[in-house]
Amino acid sequence: MRLHRLSITAFGPFGATQEVDFDALSSAGLFLLHGPTGAGKTSVLDAVCFALYGAVPGARQSPGASLRSDHAPADLPTEVQLELTVGGRRLEVTRSPAQPRPKKRGDGFTVEKAQSRLRGYDPERGWQALSKSHQEIGEELTQLIGMSRDQFCQVVLLPQGDFARFLRADAEARGKLLGRLFDTRRFAAVEDRLAELRRGAEAKVTAADERILALAQRTAQAAGPVGAEATPIVARPGEPGLAEAVLEWAAIARSTARERLDIAHAVVTAAEGRQRTARHALDAERERDRLQRRYEETRRRSAALEERRPEHDRCQERLERARTADRVAPALDLREEAERAHRRAADDLDRARAQLPPDLADAGPDQLTELERRFRQELGGLESARRAEARSAEIDEERDRLERESRADDATVRDADAWLAGWDTVHAGLRERIATAQEAATRAEQLAGLLAPARRRLDAARRREALAAEAETAREALAGARERALGAHETWLGLRERRLRDIAAELAAGLVEGAPCTVCGSAEHPAPATEGDGHVDRATEEAALTAHRRAEEARTRAEQALGLVRERHAAAAAEARDAEPSSAAAAADAGTEPDPGPSVGELRDLVERLTAEHAGAHRLAAGTHAAREALDAAEREHLKRLELRQEAERRAAARTSRREALDREQAVLRDELAVVRGESGSVAAYAERLTRRVALLADAAEAVRAEQEADRRRKEADGRLSDAAFRAGFDTPEAAAATLLDASAQRELQHRIDAWQAEAAAVAERRGERDAREAAEQDPAQPAAAQRGFEAAERLLRAASSARAAAEERCAELSRLSREAADEVRRLGPVRQEYERIARLAGLAAGTSADNERKMRLEAYVLAARLEQVAAAATARLLQMSSGRYTLVHSDARTAGRRAGLGLHVVDAWTGSERDTATLSGGETFFASLALALGLADVVTEEAGGVRLDTLFIDEGFGSLDDQTLDEVLDVLDSLRERDRSVGIVSHVADLRRRIPVRLEVVKERQGSSVRHRLA
Repeated sequence: MRLHRLSITAFGPFGATQEVDFDALSSAGLFLLHGPTGAGKTSVLDAVCFALYGAVPGARQSPGASLRSDHAPADLPTEVQLELTVGGRRLEVTRSPAQPRPKKRGDGFTVEKAQSRLRGYDPERGWQALSKSHQEIGEELTQLIGMSRDQFCQVVLLPQGDFARFLRADAEARGKLLGRLFDTRRFAAVEDRLAELRRGAEAKVTAADERILALAQRTAQAAGPVGAEATPIVARPGEPGLAEAVLEWAAIARSTARERLDIAHAVVTAAEGRQRTARHALDAERERDRLQRRYEETRRRSAALEERRPEHDRCQERLERARTADRVAPALDLREEAERAHRRAADDLDRARAQLPPDLADAGPDQLTELERRFRQELGGLESARRAEARSAEIDEERDRLERESRADDATVRDADAWLAGWDTVHAGLRERIATAQEAATRAEQLAGLLAPARRRLDAARRREALAAEAETAREALAGARERALGAHETWLGLRERRLRDIAAELAAGLVEGAPCTVCGSAEHPAPATEGDGHVDRATEEAALTAHRRAEEARTRAEQALGLVRERHAAAAAEARDAEPSSAAAAADAGTEPDPGPSVGELRDLVERLTAEHAGAHRLAAGTHAAREALDAAEREHLKRLELRQEAERRAAARTSRREALDREQAVLRDELAVVRGESGSVAAYAERLTRRVALLADAAEAVRAEQEADRRRKEADGRLSDAAFRAGFDTPEAAAATLLDASAQRELQHRIDAWQAEAAAVAERRGERDAREAAEQDPAQPAAAQRGFEAAERLLRAASSARAAAEERCAELSRLSREAADEVRRLGPVRQEYERIARLAGLAAGTSADNERKMRLEAYVLAARLEQVAAAATARLLQMSSGRYTLVHSDARTAGRRAGLGLHVVDAWTGSERDTATLSGGETFFASLALALGLADVVTEEAGGVRLDTLFIDEGFGSLDDQTLDEVLDVLDSLRERDRSVGIVSHVADLRRRIPVRLEVVKERQGSSVRHRLA
């Protein structure tokens, strides 16, 4: 994978678009990415990771963090574009995170969703769009690169701090990093799966043992007292021997229960014999008692029957006379029906004649029918009068409707006139309101232009006041530093003078008799100098010189600090009075104090006044849209009112002509109706009167005819009744009517006669029974005593049968539970074997089994092999960086009782000893971690399918190396060019700028950081 070009827009500290040309930087093989702290060196690497994976490295992707630059303008979207070659394909990926953007309509912001685009380069067709899907692009790039984001950040963006911690970390921490890089989750998943299978198998075994114990408990409950004779079960679920103990205990209980069942059978047989004897005695006593009571009852029924014989004879005679009178009943019914019909017809006739005029009270049916015919003819001639009357009513309704419409139109015209009278005033007011809002908008823009500079001046004035105090403190510090430097200088000069005076005494102290003097060469020393009081030696002089130099350095730093504070104070003062910073610098150069400008209070008052005026103007300007809408609505209402008034006037004219036509038609209709209606209020009223007369005449004629017909039928019924009574043997019809009985009375008499005869037959039959007569001659029966004997035998039999049934049920239940327990034991065998096999495998994979001597987990075993490969690859570079001194080796030894497998030691060739990597010094830790990072990159690359990594980045750590070690490390990095790789070093170490000519500089500025290429 080779990076070609990176474009960063509004990302991190970069407020504008920045271009990084990796092709130009990679041409030298080794380039430097440097800049001050916080400028954004690491953000360049974050942009590369974000372009490839849609997210920054995990350590810097904190919750709630935003990738958008705070320096970017609101209308500039955040975007990262990376052009690279991977897997033999040239691609361009562009990504934008979710970010706020100004709304297209109205104020405020809206959140725009994250976007991704992928293009591919074809030599013949140029750049071609491939996808816009986050998921498709992520899968495509991950498959081509062959590494996850964590692997990429660890292999391509080599973070030295992480590998330094890796060297000093324990086995668990190393395992987490290696597991993330080599993706050994599948081996951890195997461990988890085996542990899960072990728990499942253990649960199955425990569940089976619990089922067997439950069967044992049910067996104990079923056995009852029998189970107390067996030895109790003390094993628990999961313990060996539980199944055998349960089976043995169940066999003992089942054998004891069978013995108890045999005894119960013998007891039941004896109880059944006693019960049969008692039953026979009870049946004999009951039968004798029944016959005796039956004979006594027959005697009582015979006496009662003789007492009821006279009543039976009277009922039979009455029933025969009633059946004779039934032959006269039809004639009686016919006579009564005719009498009722005649009375109804007479009543109807009286009511009908009462409603007729007095002159028609005695009229016959023919006269009444003739009057009815004449009135019906007159009623048929009123149809045309009804139509005229209906039309007259329609004309009245239409006149009423026209009046209502006239009143509504008059109200509409009055309302429109009243509204239009104030139109000119309303129109002028709305236009004035729009003009005022527009002027306020202009004023708000002007005030907004004044408010921002005023706020900046206020901030600058506050900084000016704070910096004035800092400048005073710096001046006092400088004065003290000058005094201390002057004192140290004078002290050093005094000591130097005394040292020069006493140097002869020092030389004389070194003279040896007979040896030449080092100054004059003479071997004679007639008057050597001697040391005086307050002798100053060389060490004292050098200490005074060192103190003098430190005091001078402190004075220089104090002067620089004062100068910096003065520059910042002058800049703040110039910004506060709205002047150019150059004027402050010129005043400082001239030795004059610049004009401090307005005070903080004055500027605060100015900002508050401008803020209040701006807020008021903005409130007025906010009403522009509402005023325009109000004017448009008022103009539409004006047109609507004019149209309503004109339409109402047109309708009024049309109604006048229509009203005159209706009045003429109504006058003609009223004249016609006056002739027809007469004294009636309406044609309908007159027609109703005629209709009532016709109905009365028709009813009266029908009533006369009905009364005459009913009288004729009554006379015929009287004759038939007299004839029927004579033939039936009755003197008069009234005598026959008195003898009649209804059907229910006759049935009652018949039932009483039948009941007496049936009772007589039953008594006669029972008086002839011989066994009852013989039983009555014997002693009274004793059924109660026989019953008590039988009940006692029955209770003994039930108790014995119940005991036998309980014993049988107990034996059957114990046999069934024994079979179930045996089945459960058979099913448990394979389950327990499976559990033991899985438990051995899970313990071996988890490192808890005795077979695993080093207590090493499966995942740790795989990672140990990977760590051994990494150590071998890292040693090849560590030997060169350490001049052949250090070698990294993998260790399987256990430490502090922990599991083995991920130990990492360093072998020192100078001493031949092997020690832990945590004992390395700071510089040694750096190049050891660098070698480890490069070795890990090679191993992970091979693990990822041999993907070629042509661009690497190394982040910080070079400041801990001396010059020689730094040269050796750079030689190792420079050797990577043999594989056509380019390495980017991220560091702010100044010495690297001299050693590495090709650089990418990140510059920190107020408007956001920017990048500069240094290619020579």
